[in-house]
Amino acid sequence: MRAPEGEKLLWVALDNGIYIPHLCGLREAERPAASCRLCFVEVEGLPNPVTACTLPVSEGMLVHTRTPRVDRLVRTGFELLLSNHRLRCGKCEKNKNCELQKIARERGLKLRLSRLRPLISEVPVDESPKTFKYDPGRCVLCGRCVWVDHHQAKVGAIGFIRRGISRKIAAFGDVPLAESRCTECGECVKVCPVGALAFKEK
Repeated sequence: MRAPEGEKLLWVALDNGIYIPHLCGLREAERPAASCRLCFVEVEGLPNPVTACTLPVSEGMLVHTRTPRVDRLVRTGFELLLSNHRLRCGKCEKNKNCELQKIARERGLKLRLSRLRPLISEVPVDESPKTFKYDPGRCVLCGRCVWVDHHQAKVGAIGFIRRGISRKIAAFGDVPLAESRCTECGECVKVCPVGALAFKEK
């Protein structure tokens, strides 16, 4: 297959109908976040699996998207995400249009925990904006909304706060979004791969 020089492997694969799991990737982002840890592949000549979103393609590259090591990494990363995600798909606005569901379907993974305990706590949904709502309990910390808010909308209303298990996306000062600089342009909602950000029904 052909690809533009310097194009990242993830986008080349997807453009050619080869599915690689991913949540945080945005083609427009100059520096990939590589935070979801789901797009691992093995490349012949490299000792360890690498993230497809950060690897530029090169001539003669031989890539394996499914190997025992890759599948193990993806399965573990997926379950880590599920451990901190509110799994109530039937009540989610993204049900049947969710990237987590697509990854589970494509890789034969289950949308339930088997090896890990759930870490999710009941956190309030921010329904203060007029046009959309934010459910931190469904957020997978992919950072797409933050990137779009800063680089496309150029508002800077949201960002990552705290560390470790307490890490989350919030407005400055952790105030409700309606009290922040948010203009409700809706760009963050459009790029959310799960149901953390969703437009309100009119």
